[in-house]
Amino acid sequence: MANQKIKHRLAKDKLMLWTICIFATLTAVPLFAILGEVLLRGYSQLSWSFFTEPTPTAYKAMKAIEAGEPIPGGIANGIVGTMIILSMAVVVAVPVGILCGTFLAENRKKRFAKIVSYLTDLVQGIPSVIIGIITYIWIVVPMKGYSAIAGSVALCIMMLPLIIRSTEETLKILPASLKEAGLALGGNKARVMMKVQLPAAFGGIFTGVLLAISRVIGETAPLMFTALGCSFIRWSINKPISAVPLLIWEFFNDPHLQELIWGASLFLLIFVLTLNLTAKYLAKKWNQ
Repeated sequence: MANQKIKHRLAKDKLMLWTICIFATLTAVPLFAILGEVLLRGYSQLSWSFFTEPTPTAYKAMKAIEAGEPIPGGIANGIVGTMIILSMAVVVAVPVGILCGTFLAENRKKRFAKIVSYLTDLVQGIPSVIIGIITYIWIVVPMKGYSAIAGSVALCIMMLPLIIRSTEETLKILPASLKEAGLALGGNKARVMMKVQLPAAFGGIFTGVLLAISRVIGETAPLMFTALGCSFIRWSINKPISAVPLLIWEFFNDPHLQELIWGASLFLLIFVLTLNLTAKYLAKKWNQ
């Protein structure tokens, strides 16, 4: 009787193991199918000129297609625009998000902190297209024009909830003895936070920042309402500027440039994958 129960339990264990493996495989199939399709179609387009030259005009692309030649140009204007918009968004979102997350972690029982926490969750659930429209009303209309500034504001709003949450949760799991030891040595709360707690939580906070960047870097809708796009490399922050997601949308709408979709998509996937792998590595390192 005992042997039968053991065999029954082992059979159930194997059944559950195989069920989990099958469902895990089914979950991974779409991911590998997407990565494979983009890699196979986009790999041949990657070259030095693809990363250093701006987007070609539809006329140049049409002439190249008629002559059986590769489409000239690349996505340099999108790469430059993406880096400018992201840099400005990070400069604002990181300090504001860390300070807000610190406040929530230290004052979690206060009514104002609960309101801020609720609003953070609310902002995180707002669709990106709505954030783009709101930023258009707040920034584009008063400035009377599309710009990199408006695009960075939209991405900053989307990044803030992730940075706030990662900072708050990381500070919450720190040992209480760290803070107690700092206070016992004569430091005030602000000094202990800056010199002891935040450095100890750096790994988790930095991971949250990287995940926030990877979350917004592929957003198209907010930039359509704020940055608009530009066909050449532009460094000005108060004028319309391009971005890689915007270029992918523009390529899709132009039949002569649709082949460039795959190279731009592959660049974006590699960038996001690199950020996510870096975040996972740092999280693992910090946990150790």
